[in-house]
Amino acid sequence: MINNVKKWFVYIVESNDKEILYCGITNNIDKRINTHNKGKGSKALRGKRLPVTCVYKKEFENRSEASKEEYRIKQLTKIEKLKLIK
Repeated sequence: MINNVKKWFVYIVESNDKEILYCGITNNIDKRINTHNKGKGSKALRGKRLPVTCVYKKEFENRSEASKEEYRIKQLTKIEKLKLIK
């Protein structure tokens, strides 16, 4: 945090089996990825799908903008998400 301004991130993680691309928002990307990898994040990623790998992240100035981008990405098909992360 610079000047006490929290940065927000939209991120996409890929499951270990490459089947799931999960999108979320956070203000602490490293902590959030660790939470996923401990099996305490999304239910869709638990079990044999761990560990996850962060394949995309984008920084935003505020939660509102990050939430809008998260929503936009969640509307994409898997193929569109794959294009986004390349």
